[in-house]
Amino acid sequence: MSWEYATLLFVYGTVIGSFLNVCIYRLPREMSLIRPRSRCPQCQQAVLWYDNVPLLSWLWLRGRCRYCQQPIAPLYPLIELLSGLLALHVGWRFGMTWSALMLALLGFAFLVLMVIDFYHYILPDVITLPGIVCGIAWAASPWSSAPLATLEASVIGAISGGGGLWFFAWLFEKITGKVGMGMGDMKLFAMIGAWLGWQSLPLTLFLAGVLGSVVGIGWILLSGRDRSLPIPFGPYLVSGAWLYLLYGTEIYRWYLS
Repeated sequence: MSWEYATLLFVYGTVIGSFLNVCIYRLPREMSLIRPRSRCPQCQQAVLWYDNVPLLSWLWLRGRCRYCQQPIAPLYPLIELLSGLLALHVGWRFGMTWSALMLALLGFAFLVLMVIDFYHYILPDVITLPGIVCGIAWAASPWSSAPLATLEASVIGAISGGGGLWFFAWLFEKITGKVGMGMGDMKLFAMIGAWLGWQSLPLTLFLAGVLGSVVGIGWILLSGRDRSLPIPFGPYLVSGAWLYLLYGTEIYRWYLS
């Protein structure tokens, strides 16, 4: 990939990341994504267009609102940076194809879901339910190709993803008497199955469990977090799915050898 294409992908990714910040802030609050225009959450002053340039504006303003001088959370430029890197990595890894474009859009949706679940403990239906339908629809289209699922694998993945995780959560509750997962996790797992196929589900769930255990234990030990408090599972499902997407074949090959 030439540096010109790489630069364009990164810039376009950061611009999309700016919109993802709007989604992350407004979806949990059930606000419109279109109106009103972006405002400072502290003083409610509208953000000027030249203060809304991805990455650069935050650096230029030194992380503070132009009007009230209240800090602007570093999460905003971080999301823009991650979106730019995601677009760049997908283009480099999978080429300039329609499937690569859909993978990038899937990655953007994953990023929004991961951050919202981490902060608000919800996985919005407005993303997961259309995500399931879009995954199956794309698998049925003539432009779909690997590493995205075939139509058969997509349908089975959506059904077994949602149903399988529901059964796992039901069994966990019967054994322990505690609610282990919410419906949002099940819909997210069905969405993963719809896009990546049923073959992705076992490894995704295993990786999510390992990541969740390691991070959760570290969180409790380092911060003194109460063990009885729930830990959102969505970020780890998303991380497990993305690891499968990028390195699933290598992981299976390593395990079988």
